[in-house]
Amino acid sequence: MHRRTLLGGAAALPLFRILPGRAQGQVSDGVVKIGVLNDMTGVFADQQGMGEVVAARLAIEDMGGKVLGAPIELVHGDLLNRADIGLGVARRWFDQEKVDIITGLGNSAVALAVQTLSKEKQRIVIPMSAGTTDLTGKECGPWTAHWVYDNYSAAKGPVTALVRGGKTKWFFVTSDYAFGHSLEANASAILKGLGGEVLGSVRAPLGESDYSSYLVRAAASGAQAVGICAGGTDMINIAKQMGEFGLIRRGIVPAALNCSLTNIRSIGLETGQGMVYAASYYWDQTEATRAFATRFAKAHGKPPTAFQAGSYGAVLHYLKAVQAAGTDATAPVMAKMRETPINDFMTKDGVLRADGRVVRDVYLLRVKQPRQSRSEWDLLEVAETIRGEEAFRPLAEGGCPLVKA
Repeated sequence: MHRRTLLGGAAALPLFRILPGRAQGQVSDGVVKIGVLNDMTGVFADQQGMGEVVAARLAIEDMGGKVLGAPIELVHGDLLNRADIGLGVARRWFDQEKVDIITGLGNSAVALAVQTLSKEKQRIVIPMSAGTTDLTGKECGPWTAHWVYDNYSAAKGPVTALVRGGKTKWFFVTSDYAFGHSLEANASAILKGLGGEVLGSVRAPLGESDYSSYLVRAAASGAQAVGICAGGTDMINIAKQMGEFGLIRRGIVPAALNCSLTNIRSIGLETGQGMVYAASYYWDQTEATRAFATRFAKAHGKPPTAFQAGSYGAVLHYLKAVQAAGTDATAPVMAKMRETPINDFMTKDGVLRADGRVVRDVYLLRVKQPRQSRSEWDLLEVAETIRGEEAFRPLAEGGCPLVKA
């Protein structure tokens, strides 16, 4: 067993407080090392990528570059949207490079594989942009903090809003891997619960470029909305091609069930206007969100997505938990992460539940009309605030074996 797991006894905690001069001795390997593992070059790179690394660096800066007297190091890697590649990087980081936590994990198949590894290695993982609800359901782990969103919260707001607006007949175009399957399942269940109807669905490979055959089937089904169960470039291409092939002019709405600020920038306001999607952060909400966006943009060239903003909050919360626990040992740090409310520019009184789900308010964002936009990144408006307890799947319904009845 890695020696950091031997430092977690509750009886040791008072000693850490009494002897602050020995604080660095309570940091295994003399350094706290954080790994950001996400899509750096593929279809999700613009909404994850180096932006999550930049945000993590800002959090480390705000801790002064040290915790408990030990330096904080940051490494990053590209998971290439392959479970074997992502798992291989994570295993090397844990076994050879002594990485303490892994964040990012912006692919559901990779996130599930690395979460299983985290149980074996007893290390903390913080999925930022993986959507599958299995992470906090049947596959949940004791060392997981599913940070920004999941496929339940992503679907709940848009589906509810569109059904409320009369769009009750849906057709799904779904990325054919764990994320897409989970998103379609969550959206379908919510839709049916609201009295809506699923007229059909198709599955497309990750990275598909031509969706014409899928959209022809969607249009022929009589659907009023196309549920886009895809992310990144795939989501952009589906929405754009719905415009190009005339579906939007016919009144068929693109239902953005996984969307990001950079996606809307790529789609454009002419095609995207009126589209709604759910997110935990938008840069132009408050003075605090704008201040962080300005700071982030100086380093990255554009405002952060919700995933990138979440990277800052997750890393800062983890480092503060290390400071409070007096050690980087997994068990006491995770205990501090659970008992301490999450508060930053993005989150007010967020909670890390027993199943690993971070619960925070979620915002239903509406894409502006071209005439409403005042600048390049002035793309959205907050249409509704969805309280955290409403936005995320109820704890008792997830099937997580860590949750006591």
